[in-house]
Amino acid sequence: AAMEDPNTAWPPLRETLLPGARQRKQQSEDTCIGQLGLDRPTQCTSISLVAATFCGTALLFGSVMLVANGYPVQTMEGRMRIPLKRMERSARHSIMEMNSETTVGLAQLAGMPDGDNPSNAPVVPLKDFQDAQYYGEIGLGTPPQTFQVVFDTGSSNLWIPSARCKGFNLACMLHHKYSSTHSSTYKKDGSSFEIRYGSGSMTGIISRDTLSIGGLTVPNVTFAEAVSEPGMAFIFSKFDGILGLAYPSISVKGIPTVFEAVMQSGKLKSAAFAFWLSKDPSAEIGGMLTLGGADPNYYSGDMHYVPITRKGYWQFDLDSVAISHKPVVSKASAIADTGTSLIVAPKADFESIVKAIGLSTDNSNGQSQYAIPCDKVDSLPTLSFKISGRIFALRSSEYVLKLQLFGQTSCQLGIMPLDVPPPAGPLWILGDVFLSKYYTLFDFSNDRLGFADAVSKPRHN
Repeated sequence: AAMEDPNTAWPPLRETLLPGARQRKQQSEDTCIGQLGLDRPTQCTSISLVAATFCGTALLFGSVMLVANGYPVQTMEGRMRIPLKRMERSARHSIMEMNSETTVGLAQLAGMPDGDNPSNAPVVPLKDFQDAQYYGEIGLGTPPQTFQVVFDTGSSNLWIPSARCKGFNLACMLHHKYSSTHSSTYKKDGSSFEIRYGSGSMTGIISRDTLSIGGLTVPNVTFAEAVSEPGMAFIFSKFDGILGLAYPSISVKGIPTVFEAVMQSGKLKSAAFAFWLSKDPSAEIGGMLTLGGADPNYYSGDMHYVPITRKGYWQFDLDSVAISHKPVVSKASAIADTGTSLIVAPKADFESIVKAIGLSTDNSNGQSQYAIPCDKVDSLPTLSFKISGRIFALRSSEYVLKLQLFGQTSCQLGIMPLDVPPPAGPLWILGDVFLSKYYTLFDFSNDRLGFADAVSKPRHN
């Protein structure tokens, strides 16, 4: 498909979904869509479920936060690796036990060009809890003030809590806060910044300072200091802020993105990043973000490249979706987004998939996610996506999620319905259920994605 003109901007996804949110309580689906759409930024629209309020148990255990942690960063010429660490306990699980709603950040990480030897590249390790939440560490200021952030390919701005938070703001009180008075490299901007969520608006001011990420130091990075954070979501989250990795065209107020700033520093070999997510819940390092290209240590076989069809989110064309190799859906648009934990499908497509898998609609119990008897999982058929002529398959054990709660194991379908209204939608969202199986390159230089088989363990120490 031909690339669409990036200047024909989509209306903010938050605005397209919010009207439904204001009039919900009519049907459980309306409620869910409202609560999901709710937490889409109004002005620039992260489609990834960053700070999404979950409907019942619909997404409570599926979402993934990719946040860097304090692991040693490995550097290579023109590239960097950022290890991500899996948290010991998911905030989502705690909220679920309290029978309450929560919002959680989801995310994504980055990498290096195909075929290059990354043995000396910078790295950020990830750590994860039951494929749930991943954190990464960045520093702001001189000396660096450290923050745990979600790396989100569904948005394009960086924001963190501010020491200027006013009044009784629990979210601010319970997280690390940036203090401009403690940084010798702070530069004042002072203009206002706002992203609206279903639970309220995240408001703040724009500032500039030196960013430390994965062994790199980048001066004069523009970011937002959050003065007010809405709802329970941010109170219980384990991340401090969000670092967006989508295209600059969806950046709120046209603020230059962090990745643009990193590239302008001349310290990366290529305007690309790649993400690997470990499936091993016992692994100390739960994933890896590599800036500068793809890292062959994290995938096997060749990289399959897919052109971006619209520069905003990382959007591409799906040839078809099949169950047991029989096409059920043909010709659809999709985005790759580790900020979304599940696979998200338009409602009509979702119903076709559920029917083809052989599940009863009664299994949803009024929710957007389907419960499955754990002893039946192995008998379910293969789910596959045909993308630019190549088949990417998921076994049932890979698209069904297992949740440990109250000492018991439950199994639920890692696919859920959500209708994204035109002109942005309809859209499929291939979140971490898909991306944990396939190592993914996000290549700004060539406006393309690359997919390859992810290795279970990297080939270096």
